[in-house]
Amino acid sequence: METIKLKGEYIKLGQALKAAGLAGSGVDAKYAIEDGLVSVNGEIEYQRGKKLRAGDMVTFEGNTIKIE
Repeated sequence: METIKLKGEYIKLGQALKAAGLAGSGVDAKYAIEDGLVSVNGEIEYQRGKKLRAGDMVTFEGNTIKIE
């Protein structure tokens, strides 16, 4: 499980995928999210700009990211 520590109040979903190394670029993150391949807290998420806050869990291709 990858952990991302917040520097501010939130991080956007696309940025979190890039920060965790699960998406090589913003475009890769965009297409993965639009294709319904990413879930946040167990629910499929289609918004690349979804604000993630401490406690949120993101799953993509069998990898999990915890936001702290």
